[in-house]
Amino acid sequence: MCSIFFAYGAHPKYRLILAANRDEFYERPTAEAQFWNDAPQVLAGRDLVCGGTWLGVTTAGRFAAVTNYRDPSAPVGALSRGNLVGDFLRGEDSVRSYLEKIEREGRNYSGFNLLVGDFDSGIGYFSNRGADAKILDAGVYGLSNHLLDTPWRKVRRGKELFSKLIEDRDFPVESLFEILRNAETASDAELPQTGIDAELERALSSIFIATPVYGTRSSTVLLVGENGGVYFEERTYKPNPDIWRKSVFEFEIKKG
Repeated sequence: MCSIFFAYGAHPKYRLILAANRDEFYERPTAEAQFWNDAPQVLAGRDLVCGGTWLGVTTAGRFAAVTNYRDPSAPVGALSRGNLVGDFLRGEDSVRSYLEKIEREGRNYSGFNLLVGDFDSGIGYFSNRGADAKILDAGVYGLSNHLLDTPWRKVRRGKELFSKLIEDRDFPVESLFEILRNAETASDAELPQTGIDAELERALSSIFIATPVYGTRSSTVLLVGENGGVYFEERTYKPNPDIWRKSVFEFEIKKG
């Protein structure tokens, strides 16, 4: 998952509005979003290599998502970052206690940004590349492959479009997907310096990515209403953004 835009506690109709792209190598085996057989309360896609996921929600209202932190010079972690999401969704730890645990164990993973929440105690954030664990204030946020709200062009542009859209109480879901399909690249002057060559940096600078071997594999919109209703829509690509398959799930959060 390489682009996430979300509003928490910042809209009159929804507790959470989230729009996210998962970017990955096309050849990596992946299952589309579904309720997991081994954890029926979990709704998420699944990485079929290591068994984790990049984003998911549960019928009890737990939520988690992860992005990679781009640093090709750093050593590769021993554990899969996808398990950071899956373990929280399957577990019962509070947001704060889970993040404190991951703070202690973060050195075992390659660079990551982790979001976890349960909609009662809020949404928490932690990165093992320099950001302490914290519970986020209500607001609009953007996340890519650096720390939360790092002003890369794709993050700035995505937040700008996202913030404008959700000023409308009854914005169309399709408009969130239009933001996620934005393929505008940054100018050379706007490119971050993450240790890869400029041509690849430019290709990765758009919200929707398409290269010969790597790109946006899926887009997800997650809406959690003030009344506890959940709307989850995933679109998986082929990888052309004009060719996709849609899955929609709707349910009510149930406590206990």
